[in-house]
Amino acid sequence: MILIVILISLLLGFGLLEYALHLHNIKSIPVRIHVNGTRGKSSITRLIAAGLRAGGIRAVGKATGTLPRFIDTEGNELSIFRISKANVREQLTIIAKAAKLKAQAIVIECMAVQPRLQYVTEKLMVRSTVGIITNARHDHLDVMGPTVYDVAEALSATVPGKGILFTAEHDPVCLAIFQKRCRERKTRMVEVKDEGVSDENMKGFSYLEHRENVAVALAVCSHLGVDKMKALSGMYQTKPDPGVLRISSVQRDGKEIVFINAMAANDPDSTLGIWQRVLGLKDRSEGQKIIVLVNARLDRMQRSEQLAEMMAKSLPASYYILVGSSTFVIKQKAWRMGLSLDKIIDMGGDSQSQVVEKLWQLTDNSSMVFAIGNIATIGLELSRYFQGKESIDA
Repeated sequence: MILIVILISLLLGFGLLEYALHLHNIKSIPVRIHVNGTRGKSSITRLIAAGLRAGGIRAVGKATGTLPRFIDTEGNELSIFRISKANVREQLTIIAKAAKLKAQAIVIECMAVQPRLQYVTEKLMVRSTVGIITNARHDHLDVMGPTVYDVAEALSATVPGKGILFTAEHDPVCLAIFQKRCRERKTRMVEVKDEGVSDENMKGFSYLEHRENVAVALAVCSHLGVDKMKALSGMYQTKPDPGVLRISSVQRDGKEIVFINAMAANDPDSTLGIWQRVLGLKDRSEGQKIIVLVNARLDRMQRSEQLAEMMAKSLPASYYILVGSSTFVIKQKAWRMGLSLDKIIDMGGDSQSQVVEKLWQLTDNSSMVFAIGNIATIGLELSRYFQGKESIDA
């Protein structure tokens, strides 16, 4: 019994010591930017960190995105090694690294999905001076739902205390939820519009960045004293997330595949927005065959059902290729919603090379492959196959 008491006391003492050290690390970093929201978190994290560095601020970034990365004060990226599944305690290690580098600012993407964990991450770990909620969309409804307004309520858990919150959300109900939480925490809210980001500003990116993401990043950089053009110069140089929206063209045997990597879009609204943007490209070939490729995950069953509904209702195509796991869920739901089974090709469990060969077989002269769902596993492999090919400007 005495031994148990001693062990418990040691554990409590170690925990208190660890947290005291963490508080010391936090206080050594004057600017702490916590990035939350449904879509755009990783991109905005990278953009802000790059913009601040261009303005002479020693800034580090931590993006979860497609692959978890720590970005140091020089802009170098380091892989984050995980023994098992992602755990929010990882944020403590990241903040310790930032403190060791004597960072003046840290831009850190929120890892938590569970509403309580989002609160714990902000209140006990990050204690941000600047908060960002990019937007609230129909994603992770099984955890934060059932409605988008419940999602907004959950995301508002990371509003900083006595700080400033930036958001690109436009829904008045979601904004009212954010504003209420800001009043409770004595924080000022700034609604970001993208009108100040011109077409000329967007031309500097080597990939298809979202104007809204750039607007949020510029607003935060301006708040911290960095000139717009200087911030943009840094943003143009930053390395994008591996799952960033790209359009690439690949030719083989007299055929062409135009591959749109939209697999990092987290929700139906974002995916449909990209679909409409892509269909508006002026240089799309007449009579070009459209193929929708859907990468499904076993641990994202609700998202799989959303994808099936979107396929049947909003994404008209010649074929729908299903890859990854739990593809049967998508196939059955899409069929029940009226999509012909003749158009659905279930390649769940097949390799990247098998899927690529099928795409070439289905292509007569030219095909546009619109890839959605999830960027993990085979999704990342497929994006890497097309990466580095000739890009098409949108």
